[in-house]
Amino acid sequence: MTNLVLKSEILNNVLENKSINRQEIIDIYQKSVESSNELFLTAQRLRIKNKNNTVTFSKKAFFNIINLCKDTCSYCTYKAEPGEEKISLMSKQQIKELLQLAKKYTCVEALFVTGEQPEKKYPEARNWLKENGFKSTVEYLIHSSEEALELGLFPHTNAGNLNYDEMKELKKTNVSMGIMLENISERLTERGMPHYLAASKKPQTRLKILENSGKLGIPMTTGILVGIGETIEEIIDSILAIKDLHKKYGNIQEVILQNFHPKFDTKMKNHSAPSDLYFKMVVALCRIIMPNSNIQIPPNLSPYSYQEFLSVGVNDWGGISPITSDYVNPEFQWPKIKTVEKNCKKLGFEIKARFPVYPEFLPLVNSDLKQRLSLIADEDDYVKGDYWR
Repeated sequence: MTNLVLKSEILNNVLENKSINRQEIIDIYQKSVESSNELFLTAQRLRIKNKNNTVTFSKKAFFNIINLCKDTCSYCTYKAEPGEEKISLMSKQQIKELLQLAKKYTCVEALFVTGEQPEKKYPEARNWLKENGFKSTVEYLIHSSEEALELGLFPHTNAGNLNYDEMKELKKTNVSMGIMLENISERLTERGMPHYLAASKKPQTRLKILENSGKLGIPMTTGILVGIGETIEEIIDSILAIKDLHKKYGNIQEVILQNFHPKFDTKMKNHSAPSDLYFKMVVALCRIIMPNSNIQIPPNLSPYSYQEFLSVGVNDWGGISPITSDYVNPEFQWPKIKTVEKNCKKLGFEIKARFPVYPEFLPLVNSDLKQRLSLIADEDDYVKGDYWR
């Protein structure tokens, strides 16, 4: 690949496309704590080799359909309780109006997000469904997805632990779907840990959802949270689990690496956010473990340094919305798309708007959705520049 010779024999092997094992990855990290230069350089070379100088994003609208949730995570501020000001119970009319606004602003992605199976815990959720004429949240999501397609937007649903049949039904109208693995560690589900009161976050449960997505051939976005009390070994094991799933099914289109930020109204309000250096090391390790994958960090969560991550393995910014908030991290506004493009260009990167499904995963999408995508797609199956700009 290159004449570059590093001091690290393991990293030289990586550059020569040789496989490395778990212990070698841990060794790379431990040596990089003293000096991260060779790790970052390797990740940069792999990123350029596999993704060239392109960086992508999805122009989206965030539909906070219902944020009641049967689980409680120690770091989450998205979840609302009945009576709270931040509660969201979107009506069909509100969804339609936001779809129309998204179309006006040439958004491409309709991101549909809900809490985890809210109707199983809350009578308010059951009443909301009844008022809108639905028996389940999934039924409502199917309706909303159909409405989005009619207006020329493309649904990407992230609604927690959907079962096989629910995912199969949503595949008809969603060009991709998403669920965060978050971490494979059972330790993080124990008493006093972030996922103790979140049954849906049990690693084997999440892995089963991802496995089902693979069996169904759904282009899937997943990823991990960084800085919630995990060890580096648990991070590495989580990325390796995602890699194994993709090797088996070939449908993991993107790995999100999301850096934790403490929320003032949560149990983890006094927990520190990970440092930029540590986060960059995790990103670089992910690029080394999954050299051909699309790796994303949310730019709003690293507002002063996101462009620096292009040099350690990142090739995507995820969804950026010109009209809606990030309801999961409401204290962090989306950067302006023009600003992101300018910052990327300064570093020699070309920004492209993609659909919620990456070009290389289009073969997994049904013919009706492909036809709809083609109406605003360029010759490389990205969104036409004169459409989104």
